[in-house]
Amino acid sequence: MTARQVQLPDSAAGGKWSDKAVYAAGAVVWRVLDGKLRVLLIHRTKYRDVTLPKGKVDPGEMLAETAVREVHEETGIRVALGVPVGISRYHLVSRKQKVVHYWAAEATDDAIRASTFVPNREIAALEWVSIKKARAALSYPVDHEILDAFAALVEDGVLRTFPVIALRHAKAMPRSEWDGPDAARPLTDRGKRQAKAVVGPLRAFGVRKIVTSDAMRCVQTVTPLAKALDRKPVLTEKISQDAWEDGTADLRAVVGRRIRAGKPAVLCSHGPVLPGLLSEIALATGTVHGSYVSSAADLETGAFSVVHLSASNPGSGIISIETHAPKV
Repeated sequence: MTARQVQLPDSAAGGKWSDKAVYAAGAVVWRVLDGKLRVLLIHRTKYRDVTLPKGKVDPGEMLAETAVREVHEETGIRVALGVPVGISRYHLVSRKQKVVHYWAAEATDDAIRASTFVPNREIAALEWVSIKKARAALSYPVDHEILDAFAALVEDGVLRTFPVIALRHAKAMPRSEWDGPDAARPLTDRGKRQAKAVVGPLRAFGVRKIVTSDAMRCVQTVTPLAKALDRKPVLTEKISQDAWEDGTADLRAVVGRRIRAGKPAVLCSHGPVLPGLLSEIALATGTVHGSYVSSAADLETGAFSVVHLSASNPGSGIISIETHAPKV
């Protein structure tokens, strides 16, 4: 199987988005009810239409954060993002283009029970319906396209997934300016800002396990995430640059353990090591090795690639890869 790769404008050249577009994000929220798949529709009060939950990016947000926040604000349901299901584009009255990125997102029973949604001035009602009924009810053709992409995942049997995320450490002090051991190089001020900026988007994918190279720059990169999750990161030399350079790295063991666990995880490592990490994920899942692996590994400091794998059959290959980078 060959994975589908998604490059998000979070990681556009220079970290700049087009000022001619309005960016937004949302999700096709789904659940299994009495053995049947249902998707969540939003009945909007002001516009008197039926659509998918979505909303505009807030200042400083990355798209994955926006999607999770908007779903919660509109429905009261907290979700973790699954596979990306497409991008809708249309023009506003102002003539600016609106670009909306969507993901599939499962609503657990606990999350639904915890929802405090009540009809309000923005949202008149929520409705769980079949895909067929959703097609008939949705008000806009662009939403039909997103729903079709979602339906394709259902038909392929790869809707329920888990992510393994390859994260490149944030900006560190250059070697030329550091007198100590390379593994002890710390983050710069920019690097510390990058480390904080990726906490929200990594949490948006439901990350609970943190595995990192034992180099200082990697440990400092995941520290804000570990504090936010109240989780202790696992430090290992097996994915460190020193071990990679002297031939003692063991990427296969680390990757294999994470795939067998089947839980959302982030692996923080170094630029030279990332191609090997991505290749091991492809190998372990029986995915045809293509240029998308190299592209997903070619990350700026502080950037990450989310590799989506089937929760029921990880050996069926990589379902999708998407890349994000903080705009700091």
